[in-house]
Amino acid sequence: MFRKWLIGAALLALGGCEAKGPEKPANHADPALWVVRDADTTIYLFGTVHMLKPGLSWFDEGVKSAFDASNELVLELVMPEQPEMQALVSELGMSPAGPSLPDQLPPAEAAKFRAALPEIGLAPGALDRAEPWLAATMLSAAPLRQLGYDEKDGAEAVLTAAAKSAGKPVTGLETAREQLGYFDRLPLAAQRALLIDTIDDLPKAGETIDRMVALWSAGDADGLARMMNEDLGRAPELADALLAKRNARWAAWLSERMKRPGVVFVAVGAGHLAGPAAVQAELAKRGLKAERVRY
Repeated sequence: MFRKWLIGAALLALGGCEAKGPEKPANHADPALWVVRDADTTIYLFGTVHMLKPGLSWFDEGVKSAFDASNELVLELVMPEQPEMQALVSELGMSPAGPSLPDQLPPAEAAKFRAALPEIGLAPGALDRAEPWLAATMLSAAPLRQLGYDEKDGAEAVLTAAAKSAGKPVTGLETAREQLGYFDRLPLAAQRALLIDTIDDLPKAGETIDRMVALWSAGDADGLARMMNEDLGRAPELADALLAKRNARWAAWLSERMKRPGVVFVAVGAGHLAGPAAVQAELAKRGLKAERVRY
């Protein structure tokens, strides 16, 4: 859940749409896939959704073929063991001193915040010492779980299990400390704005993710781009810190990886493959063309 910044931004993918032929079952998905290649190196780029409902069929056809052809899997992050992750969250996401979190919010938002906690199984004061970014990420994920979305059914979990079963190495572009650090280093004003937006969006969280997963499943580029642009306009500091700068770093890594032979399957949050600052756009600046894989 710590890879999310607003409910929508971690779910978005971009790419051209085309007719898929005969209509497919409602639980079938054809998410977007790209490829970058030269004479001896092939890198597939796949936009993931971190939480999905069980039963959605997406790891097949073109995605499965690309994965099977790859020698290694590269994710945003290889999750550490639970004790290590808990220690990091405590270190970076909790503030033992200073005003409590509700006291940092306008009275109306503080009341909504306290009221929301019992609905996700927490006592009203459970996050009093949390930093705003941590509270926002916890609140954004909770209603999705109540609707049946789960990380264990998300794309990263499925891909990781498949890679381990096939004996493929799995590496991460970032560490957990780096990812949490992006949130932790945000100015407090931006963190509080993120939390307030998250609180206000809770009643429509289910509708939002359902729409995005449907667009992701269909590869509807225009619809996904519109939704992303709406969210990015509301949070420019978040967009810069959590999308644009990271996309540039990842594109630099991919450019270097293209210098070595092999076939690599790279899976990152689908929001990183969308919009004018997408990984594909950053690759183009480096003379590398990402092409949509049609399947």
